Amino acid sequence: MATHHKNHTHTHGPDCGHIGIIHDGHVDYLHDGHLHHPQGNEVEEHVLPVSAKNPAACTSGHACRGHDKAHKHGPSCGHPAVPHGDHTDYLVDGHLHHPHGDHCDDHGKVQTA
Repeated sequence: MATHHKNHTHTHGPDCGHIGIIHDGHVDYLHDGHLHHPQGNEVEEHVLPVSAKNPAACTSGHACRGHDKAHKHGPSCGHPAVPHGDHTDYLVDGHLHHPHGDHCDDHGKVQTA
């Protein structure tokens, strides 16, 4: 069941200024840590599902080229937040990064619009 974002005055689309994420046959737009899907006059809140393509398990050996090893992901780190399963990941060079202890896990690639 989709959750609707109330009182959303911004119109999402290809030139709206927000990053589009392609999944489940449509495009959602990253907006303030949410995935917004325009649906007529309403905006649905979506979450990237945990899957074989985008797992939630810890991956070892991820060598990130999108930031230095000392970088810490969080609300003001400069990378867009992406809701993924029951947690938040950060979009870095087309990958979902999840902060985990002293490193970040790779939760898989996403396709941007």
